[in-house]
Amino acid sequence: MTIKTKTLIALILLSMVDTVIPLPIIGVILIYVLLQRPPWVRNVIGELYGEIESDRAR
Repeated sequence: MTIKTKTLIALILLSMVDTVIPLPIIGVILIYVLLQRPPWVRNVIGELYGEIESDRAR
C-alpha cells in the first residue's frame, strides 16, 4: 500500500469521524501541524512528492 493510499484512507476516516463528533478534528490537526511543525509531516510530504531521496543526500 503506497503512502498516497494510506494518506487518502486516513483523511477519509478523519472526515467520517468529523461528521459524527461536533469537534472539527481535521481543523485541530491542521492547527497542530501549523504551530508545532512535527517532523512526521515533512516525511509524509517528502514521500508523497518523491523528495525524500534528495533530503537524505544532504
